[in-house]
Amino acid sequence: MAAPVAVLAAEESSSETAQILSESTPGECKRPQFGTRFLTDPRQVFQHNAWDNVEWSEEQEASAKRKVSENNQPLPQEKQEEYDSRANEFWNGFYTIHENRFFKDRHWLFTEFPELAPQCSLDNESHLEVSDSDHSQQERLQREHRSEVPSLSHTDGDIPGSLATYRILEVGCGVGNTVFPILKTNNDSGLFVYCCDFSSTAVELVKTNPEYDPGRCFAFVHDLSDVEADYPVPEGTLDVIVLIFVLSALHPDKMQASISRLARLLKPGGVMLLRDYGRYDMAQLRFKKGRCLSENFYVRGDGTRVYFFTQDEVHEMFTEAGLEKMQNLVDRRLQVNRGKQLTMYRVWIQCKYRKAPKLYCEF
Repeated sequence: MAAPVAVLAAEESSSETAQILSESTPGECKRPQFGTRFLTDPRQVFQHNAWDNVEWSEEQEASAKRKVSENNQPLPQEKQEEYDSRANEFWNGFYTIHENRFFKDRHWLFTEFPELAPQCSLDNESHLEVSDSDHSQQERLQREHRSEVPSLSHTDGDIPGSLATYRILEVGCGVGNTVFPILKTNNDSGLFVYCCDFSSTAVELVKTNPEYDPGRCFAFVHDLSDVEADYPVPEGTLDVIVLIFVLSALHPDKMQASISRLARLLKPGGVMLLRDYGRYDMAQLRFKKGRCLSENFYVRGDGTRVYFFTQDEVHEMFTEAGLEKMQNLVDRRLQVNRGKQLTMYRVWIQCKYRKAPKLYCEF
């Protein structure tokens, strides 16, 4: 996440989306934690590519609110319905144009979400953690996960990952920038990764990747907003569900039902991990008039859509789905384009919620 993103008008191209999702640099699972670089002298702002935990002034916050309010006139209902009905077409077009040119593996995953590589020993706690006991919670969760592994069965034969002891599902996998780092980093023989995307073009790019291993991974097309559509695993069988910059692509009216449906797939003690756009992120402030669909919900120039969250909104959805908070915070970051002498304020929401573990009574 330390790499600067291209400065593009969000309403002109969704390549900014691709750039945002590529915020990583090569590294191992013991790479240094984020959150250790603070800007104490504004004159030094262009000395590095990024600064962590940036505090906003009251004036900056007020300016952001005014900007959003000015561009908050929603498009006509018929245009909104068009973008909703053609969502699949727009996302297929996005991946057809970009394929994997803008995407890099997200090596920051294992510092912020060590649940994705439980055997990976991290030197320090993430700077984003709000609970000193979170690592002990993770260790306990891993013991619970492995002590009771439900078997998967299907009337038509074994389903993918039926013999796995640790199951991860990524929803909105794109071209595999989360899936493949997980498979490379987590060498647990009992691991199985399911991944899906709304775009059939994206899923095909995952399947044709030389690193795709059907013995450890199963990619499939799935519409997260279709709560009646089946997943390839029964309810109560997943250890981890990953949502990275995907929930924001749904219509706000469909988010709660989608999260509740996913929550039923988690086993007791299973966790749901989310990283997504926060309110007043640079991408939101760059939208101009004529791109607003509803409050804090916009359409890009290529027809793909994006919502910008608050912590409270995410918390309400996850708790309504019956999950318990482990982490819910705002990651404010100042990214710098040193070549163009530009500063970019990013705001992301990062969360971990879990399904309550089973309680055992001793007699």
